[in-house]
Amino acid sequence: MLIGLVAGFFSALFGVGGGVVIVPLLLLTVKLDLRSASATSLAAIGVTAIAGVVTYVAHGEVRPLYGLLLGVPAAFGAAAGSTLQRRLPTRTLSFVFAALLVAIAIGMLVQ
Repeated sequence: MLIGLVAGFFSALFGVGGGVVIVPLLLLTVKLDLRSASATSLAAIGVTAIAGVVTYVAHGEVRPLYGLLLGVPAAFGAAAGSTLQRRLPTRTLSFVFAALLVAIAIGMLVQ
């Protein structure tokens, strides 16, 4: 439950994908394997997203057209990513995910 609280807080505060927080925490604290952590993260993100959207709608911050323009293609991307994840070795997934986190960190530091 603490992982969910932390992920929801940072997701809403910074607009980062909850998976950037949830997956590493599930791997390190709960010792889930990468595939289970990713799948669990996606389920949790759905709930987190609903809570965030409701809050932002109440403040008039949501732009529905942009949400659809991002969300619909993202749904197809999620289906493709899930399919690819099942075909890649876990070790490869771990390195790719770590590289993504490093790239994000470097990108944020140089801005």
